[in-house]
Amino acid sequence: MSVTQQGRAGPAAPSREDPVVAGLSEAIGGPFGRRAAAPRRWWGPVRIALLVAVVVLALGLLADQPCRADGWADRADRSMWTSLCYTDVAFLYRERGFADGLVAYRDSLLEYPVLTGAVMQATAVASAALYDAFGGGGGLPPQIAESVIFFDLTAVVMAVAALGVVVTTARTVPRRPWDGLLVAASPLLLLSAYVNWDLLAVLATALAMLAWSRDRPVLAGVLIGLGTATKLYPVLLLGVFVLVALRSPDRRGALRDAAVAVAGAVVAWCAVNLPVAWWAPTGWREFFTFNAERAADFGSTWFAVELLAPGLLPASVDDLVIAAAAVLLVLIAALALTAPVPPRLTQLAFLAVAAFLLVNKVWSPQYSLWLLPLAVLARPRVRDLAVWQLAEAAYFVLVWRYLATLYDPAAPLLSNDQYALAILLRIAGLLWLVVMVVRDIRRPEEDPVRRFLTPAPGAVAPRHRRREVPA
Repeated sequence: MSVTQQGRAGPAAPSREDPVVAGLSEAIGGPFGRRAAAPRRWWGPVRIALLVAVVVLALGLLADQPCRADGWADRADRSMWTSLCYTDVAFLYRERGFADGLVAYRDSLLEYPVLTGAVMQATAVASAALYDAFGGGGGLPPQIAESVIFFDLTAVVMAVAALGVVVTTARTVPRRPWDGLLVAASPLLLLSAYVNWDLLAVLATALAMLAWSRDRPVLAGVLIGLGTATKLYPVLLLGVFVLVALRSPDRRGALRDAAVAVAGAVVAWCAVNLPVAWWAPTGWREFFTFNAERAADFGSTWFAVELLAPGLLPASVDDLVIAAAAVLLVLIAALALTAPVPPRLTQLAFLAVAAFLLVNKVWSPQYSLWLLPLAVLARPRVRDLAVWQLAEAAYFVLVWRYLATLYDPAAPLLSNDQYALAILLRIAGLLWLVVMVVRDIRRPEEDPVRRFLTPAPGAVAPRHRRREVPA
């Protein structure tokens, strides 16, 4: 079947399209029939995905209760690591001056971009106000009790962001609404949603892709600018927009849209960064200084190499990072420009962010959330997503055991070599998914999404079609 013929497919039915889901569906009567009419019910795909996400997020919060009861009082508490309930949130409330009423960037240094800092500051103010109004609980010291409130409020914000990612993923390819369920049911949400503030950038990135797919380049650029003001990685999408535009049938118009998106991103980023840079220049620079000066850190490819072959790498791996990133980005560009048909935006976005993680100096456990909606939209197959996420889940368990060992070397739970192998397992899981996406680009007839992108028979055509494959 040709790609053109595939484009006439109706809405996706997971039990018919995904081999794993089809096999599981045999227990309830088999796959959804090709001629069967989808029932019109209030419980549609998006609402079901939201319900599943609420359950998963609630279970994640429940899993944090052993640590919450003690207020994450001490990093040296081994039970915190072995219970898999560590979070940066409560510790940073106390360690970055929020508990003392300090203002981020001006009164204390903060190694986060300004929008993440703004969310942290607003949540800290609300936490202090709630503590003053209602007091602490459980007999915890005041600052620890406040940090628990800070965690609770942050968890609400992250849960709302996660629900937004689920809806956005379901809407990006209108004829594949069940893809949102692959985000909602992900073990990555269960494990990592509350470790840090990464879901803010994940939501901004997902919304930017949705805006681009709906021919809203200005909005897409603004969202990328705001996303880059929460985490750095969303800026990679600007290069992806250019690559997609270069393969568009209307190259001039598409490049104009890409230029508009870049301009929108720059304006949005400057609008939130320049006031802070003027108001607290030293504090504003801390994010850039911190990341430039840090050595190879936990989870990174470079850290694994250092553990397995001490002394092999130089003290600073910055030059290696730049060289490796340049090589991978050139390979992605070559793939995009030589593919038989124009690659989809989310395929290239997934590869770009995956490349960034593979060469970055640090790869924290929650960074896997960056890839979640991109992976689902690039390769929505249960088997391939499961291979990647099982490797991530194994790493999640092992990294905390390694950190517990560092805090108590006399009773080791994981050796250096074992932790390095855990990093390599994580890399292998991601590379599996990368290979599947590259194969789909080189052999578009294998792409499970492409045939659902063109309008179904009788559908209203979009306002214009500068981008042949928007999502």
